Amino acid sequence: MVDDRPLGERDTPLPGLGDRLGVRILYTGGRGPATARQAGWHSCAAPWIVFLDDDVRPPADWPERLCADLAALPEEAAGSQGRIVVPRPHGRRPTDAERATIALEGALWITADLAVRRRALERVGGFDTRFPRAYREDTDLALRMEDAGLSLHRGDRVCVHPLRDGGRRASLRAQRGNADNALMRRLHGRSWRERVAEPPGSLRSHLFTTAAAATAVLAAATGRRGTAAVSAAVWALSTARFALARMRSGPAEPAEWADMALTSVLIPPLACLHRLRGELRHTGARPAPGVRAVLFDRDGTLVEDVPYNGDPDKVVARPGAAEAVALAREHGLRAGMVTNQSGIGRGTLTEREVTEVNRRVEELLGPFDLWRICPHAPEEDCTCRKPLPGLVLSAAEGLGVHPSECAVIGDIGPDTDSAAAAGARGILVPTPVTLDEELRRAPEVEHDLPSAVRRIVGGEGA
Repeated sequence: MVDDRPLGERDTPLPGLGDRLGVRILYTGGRGPATARQAGWHSCAAPWIVFLDDDVRPPADWPERLCADLAALPEEAAGSQGRIVVPRPHGRRPTDAERATIALEGALWITADLAVRRRALERVGGFDTRFPRAYREDTDLALRMEDAGLSLHRGDRVCVHPLRDGGRRASLRAQRGNADNALMRRLHGRSWRERVAEPPGSLRSHLFTTAAAATAVLAAATGRRGTAAVSAAVWALSTARFALARMRSGPAEPAEWADMALTSVLIPPLACLHRLRGELRHTGARPAPGVRAVLFDRDGTLVEDVPYNGDPDKVVARPGAAEAVALAREHGLRAGMVTNQSGIGRGTLTEREVTEVNRRVEELLGPFDLWRICPHAPEEDCTCRKPLPGLVLSAAEGLGVHPSECAVIGDIGPDTDSAAAAGARGILVPTPVTLDEELRRAPEVEHDLPSAVRRIVGGEGA
């Protein structure tokens, strides 16, 4: 389970999930559903990853029906979407906010219940963390899978999604999604709605209404009364038409009508404002890799493992190390090093000796954007020594990325375990010292370093 509450809102623990039910909880600090789901699938080694919204209610037979859906899929299928059922309110028509929840029943490829092959997520890079809301991040994923030639299928399993009202001003908050629509247009072109069988949006109508209002105000301010009167009339008619269309489907209650009348006045300019904000923010946006930074282990991964080595002359690059680091840099990924150096804590190494060895590594492989070293001995009980997540969390912060946007490449289990604990992606490149249990437990395995980096930048595993 991913707890994406902002850090200041985590005072109330999730009751009993960790201890009583054995659920592993990851924390992503309020970065949004795309980041949360990215951290989730990075931490799982299973061939299928199943995403569920936090408020869906799977029936008792859901696991069996899920397995039946997956077993029926062709080998080339990338995913399976479950059916979503939203109960209707009793004795009245749904509110404006409730109709938005009901629309989930017909939506394509939403993560309310979506099973995806892990290798498909690897191929397209997973979720794009530039989508900060529970809006469009799943549609973007589905379109990128389609572009990669992967197929998605409807399953027979069913989940109930309860009605979500969201409060009297939910329609105003929903306009923030227009900024995400701007990113969708940048990434997938103007026809992206047609590809997911979604009707055209209302932005053009909102632009017309907002332009009429702006013209009326400007004309009145400059003394052109006739233009102001005509523009004001056009604005009033357009707004009334929008409000009536919304009221026609909603409950026949005066309070709801009053809310719709008010929000119908505010929605057009608010939608335009958020769309403009999105267009400016995402100018020149290009499809982004799911991973923005690669964190390499040092000893046994990039250089030959010489126990407690403090001699730069003994540093020897491992096969493919220089190619792997160069490949990461060529694809615009930040490159960092995360390494346990317990020899410092044991007294067999000095910090200066470790620094000299690291300098020699950079002479052989080129400079790294960041180094993070754990100097503690195991008995010091620190939080940074792998397999704990401290080094990965510190490196991500230093590079200005979220841990879910990092990949950790190492040769033993503590390397990939530290990645999983931080919500990062872990790839094991085994050597003769890698244990069989570590190999079985690793989420991803590659036979050499260049293949591990190619898996990240190209999406295809060897």
